[in-house]
Amino acid sequence: MNWLKPKQTKAKLLSETIQGYLFISPWLIGFLIFAAGPIVFSLIMSFTRWSLLSSPQWIGLNNYAEILLDDPLVYKSLWNTAYYVLFSVPLGVGFSLALAMLLNQKLKGMRFFRTIYFLPSVTNLVAISILWMWIFNPEFGLLNRVLAMIGIEGPLWLQSEVWSKPALILMSLWGVGGGMIINLAALQGIPQELYEAAEIDGAPSWRRTIHITLPLISPAIFFNLVMNVIGSFQVFTQAFVMTATAAQGQEGGPNNSTLFFVLYLYKKAFQQFKMGYASALAWVLFVIILIFTLIQFRLSKRWVYYESGETRN
Repeated sequence: MNWLKPKQTKAKLLSETIQGYLFISPWLIGFLIFAAGPIVFSLIMSFTRWSLLSSPQWIGLNNYAEILLDDPLVYKSLWNTAYYVLFSVPLGVGFSLALAMLLNQKLKGMRFFRTIYFLPSVTNLVAISILWMWIFNPEFGLLNRVLAMIGIEGPLWLQSEVWSKPALILMSLWGVGGGMIINLAALQGIPQELYEAAEIDGAPSWRRTIHITLPLISPAIFFNLVMNVIGSFQVFTQAFVMTATAAQGQEGGPNNSTLFFVLYLYKKAFQQFKMGYASALAWVLFVIILIFTLIQFRLSKRWVYYESGETRN
């Protein structure tokens, strides 16, 4: 029974509400200053011509019109990014799932191997990029030396228009440890009774995988898929660090074969000082990522299962 009077109850609720907002105020202030504020500011700047050195000039939709109609490098960067997303996402999701299943075995020393496979995903990406630059070196790189040992002449990798994007896709598999940990946690949450019942019924291992394992870890797979798509559309660091040296200081080389969308945005903003145009590029990328994310959530109703055994509503 609530023994407080109505006025006292309202005063108590108001006091608790104020205290709650005070507790989260550091996060709210940080969000408004470092996230919401810049987002709104970039939207406004996308309708201006601004070089950082002069006052912004309102030009309406001219930036967006130029992006869609007059800038061929936008479509080149979109093609490069789409190529990267198309191959790196399935490979990343697949490898992280395969690793999780491999490391889910009850064998001695498995915790050590889980740690080893996870560590690259938390290593500084610039350091990893420098390491892979040495691996991809066509003359004395580790990868071409291994290929030479089996009689295969290695390609030029980052110095080749054909092999530069596949090289970066291959490098992306280095960081599948994060997705592996999520899949591993999902695998370990599956009740063993289900496998025992299926085994008693005579179901082979591949049927147990298809009808028990994959449906029950589908939320984890879906999460990894969404995050991989978002991250792949924003690929930047490895292209910026690795292709500048390979292309004699021209990031995105050779011949713009690794000019990804975010890298092009960076060059427009911080090399050519076209901040208004770069802001418009950022919002174009936001819309593209939003569309693909919504499509994934829409399609997830057909294959993502939760504890109730029903598809996502």
